[in-house]
Amino acid sequence: MQKKALVVIDIQNDMTKNYKDIIEKINNSINWAVQNDIYVIYIKHFNLSEGTRTFKPDTKGSELVPDLNVVSNNIFTKTKGNVLTSEGFVDFINKNEIGEFYIAGADAVACIKSSTYNLAKANYIVHVVADCITSYDKKKISEMLRYYESKGCKLIDSTQL
Repeated sequence: MQKKALVVIDIQNDMTKNYKDIIEKINNSINWAVQNDIYVIYIKHFNLSEGTRTFKPDTKGSELVPDLNVVSNNIFTKTKGNVLTSEGFVDFINKNEIGEFYIAGADAVACIKSSTYNLAKANYIVHVVADCITSYDKKKISEMLRYYESKGCKLIDSTQL
């Protein structure tokens, strides 16, 4: 049986817009994962572009938000949208034989999109916790949910966990 992980992507201080709408549901999902012996993994985005103002390493903006329930030290960084570009993340999931993922976080049209697509393409089982994702442009979320499904991801609601 493949092991499972809840992956919380980019819920950092610089993701100030809209994350408060989903933080309670993300925290409830984290509690569900803990109660069911499912790994909880946190992904932080670091923007290395010169002149950037957001997600700069070693700044308050790049830190996980203070109201996020952090229950593990499984915190990995990425510098591109796709979580599979994080060597630490890939090493962790391989070492722990994780093959099924529940995805929550931001941004629906960027890092969530890239991560779900690439995880599904790599033949992992991917569930998007639909009420636990957000975007800078919330109007795009419905379109993104259809996109995730078209790429083989399953949509679930946090109440279904």
